[in-house]
Amino acid sequence: MTPADFGWDTERERSFAPSRAAGLVPGRVVRAERGHCDVVAETGPVRAVVIASSPSSGAGDRLTPCTGDWVAVRPAGRTASAAVVEVLERRTVVVRSTASRTSRAQVLAANVDTVAVAVSLADPLRPGRVERMLALAWDSGATPVVVLTKSDRCADPGSAAAEVAEVAPGVEVLVTSAATGEGLDVLAAVLSGTVVLLGPSGAGKSSLGNRLLGEDLLATGAVRDGDGKGRHTTAWRELLPLPHGGVLLDTPGLRGVGLHDAGEGLDHTFAEITELARDCRFTDCAHATEPGCAVLSAVEEGHLTQRRLDSYHRLRRENAHAASRTDARLRAELERPLKEISRQLRALKRSPHFKA
Repeated sequence: MTPADFGWDTERERSFAPSRAAGLVPGRVVRAERGHCDVVAETGPVRAVVIASSPSSGAGDRLTPCTGDWVAVRPAGRTASAAVVEVLERRTVVVRSTASRTSRAQVLAANVDTVAVAVSLADPLRPGRVERMLALAWDSGATPVVVLTKSDRCADPGSAAAEVAEVAPGVEVLVTSAATGEGLDVLAAVLSGTVVLLGPSGAGKSSLGNRLLGEDLLATGAVRDGDGKGRHTTAWRELLPLPHGGVLLDTPGLRGVGLHDAGEGLDHTFAEITELARDCRFTDCAHATEPGCAVLSAVEEGHLTQRRLDSYHRLRRENAHAASRTDARLRAELERPLKEISRQLRALKRSPHFKA
C-alpha cells in the first residue's frame, strides 16, 4: 500500500514539494501511540518516532500526530530510525473536549471526508445524543451520515429512521444491519474518501466496519446484560483501506462527547432554528422570552418541538462554557449575571429591613 491508496492527491503533492526537496517523504498515520506512529509511506509501512510537528491544524493538541494525519517522514538511515518531523495541514478534524472537562481539545480523527454517526436501533433512541454527535460531525468540516445499526433487532426501523430524520436536517439517514446485510450496499455507495465511525460502545461500529471491509479485522463484542452498555472492543484508532476505494477509521466507543468551539456545527445541526432566527425582531434574540421571537412562535404553532429548542439551548450553553475556559473575555461575560445577583444580595443584606 502507498500514500495514494490512502488519499494522497496532486494538491498535497504540490504543497509537499519543499519538504520533498529537503529529503522527506509523505505518509499517512494509520495508528498513533505516545511518541510513535505507524505510517504508510512511499517506501511502505514504517514505524516512526515523533520528533517534531507543525502547529498548522488550529486544534488544541495540534502538535500531536493523530490517526488520519498526513505527515512528513525522514526515512530511516544507518544510525537513525524513521521519524515524523512535520504534521501537514489538516483539511478537516474531528475534535471534542477532553473527558476531564478541561479547556484542552482532543483530536479524534484528522482529514476525514465522511463522519458516520452510528446509532443502535437495539436501544431506545436518544435524540439529544444524536444532535450532540451531529454537532461534532458538522463542525469537523466533513460530511455527516447517520447510520442506524442493528435494524434486525428493531420492531419498526422505518419509524425510527423518521424520528432520527427529524433531528438530523440535511443529513442522510440509513437503516442497516450487519447481521442480515440490510442497507450495506447503499451505505457503501454513500460513504466516500476517508470514513470515520463515531458512536458509543455497543452501537455496532466494529461489526459494521467488518462488513464494509469484507473481513473480520475489527474486534467485536456483545453488550453487557446488566445495563445494555457496550464493552470497549476497539482499543485504539486505526486506519484501514476499504476494498472498493477509500479508507475506514474505526474509533473506540465514546462514553461522552463534550463540544469544543462547535458553534458552526450547532448551526448546521439545528438548521431550522438558525433559519427561523433570521425573522426574530431582535438580531441578538436569545429565543427565551423576547417579544417577536420567530423561534418561540414556531414552538407555539407546533412547527418546532420544545424538546428540540431545549436541546439547542443546552448545547449552546455547554459550547459557550467550554469556550470560556480559554477566552477570558467570554468568561467574564458569562460570569457577569452571577456577579450582579451577588451584588444585589449583598445590598439586600445591608438593608435595615432585611431579616435573616
